[in-house]
Amino acid sequence: MKTKYILRLDDACPKMKIENWDRIEELCNKYNVKPLVGIIPDCKDKDFDSFDVDLEFWNKRINRWQMKNWRFALHGFNHVFLTREKGINPVNNRSEFAGVSLPLQEKMIKEGMKILKDNNINADVFFAPAHTFDLNTLEALKRASDIRIISDSPTNDIYKYKDFYFVPQQSGRVRKLPFKVVTFCYHPNNMVDKDFDELENFMKNHSFDEFPTSFPNRQKGLFDKIVSLLYFLRK
Repeated sequence: MKTKYILRLDDACPKMKIENWDRIEELCNKYNVKPLVGIIPDCKDKDFDSFDVDLEFWNKRINRWQMKNWRFALHGFNHVFLTREKGINPVNNRSEFAGVSLPLQEKMIKEGMKILKDNNINADVFFAPAHTFDLNTLEALKRASDIRIISDSPTNDIYKYKDFYFVPQQSGRVRKLPFKVVTFCYHPNNMVDKDFDELENFMKNHSFDEFPTSFPNRQKGLFDKIVSLLYFLRK
């Protein structure tokens, strides 16, 4: 079985470590990798205050990524954690969405999508800050957007649940994994030299697939459930 490797880049917004984003873009260009990029529509996370401000983020940088056929995701709304809930993907015990009321989640998603659309960005994928969301998040996405694809869930393969397609995301660094679909989640703002070196060495020896555009109509299988159980037991 040939594993499909996908690269996901989190936390794109005007507040960014520009040097790091330029560097990872160069790697993607060099090895013809088309990542999934998660955009924070209205970043209010104070941890981002130390980063640079890219005044050309919404036009020049995004337009350049669009020309390269990179894929875009709605990455929450303002990246501020409101609860200590884990939700249905309990990777962390903090969340912008899990445990938040449905009306507020719907409002955040509606406003986030409007910001992206006002900047001519078509985002057809969602993933939440800290990977945490709940069933209300899925309902809010249905009510406030056309998004039906989630990039998150430590499983072997893509599966369908409550009208959403879940594309697995299992690791925060590149490595060989025995799964059908593997997404590596990187945060360019926080990457250091060894992270870039490790990523490039992997790119030299492994091809990356684009984020999928078609999806199997399959439910979560036994192997998927085992992978999830083992992953969360380790957490």
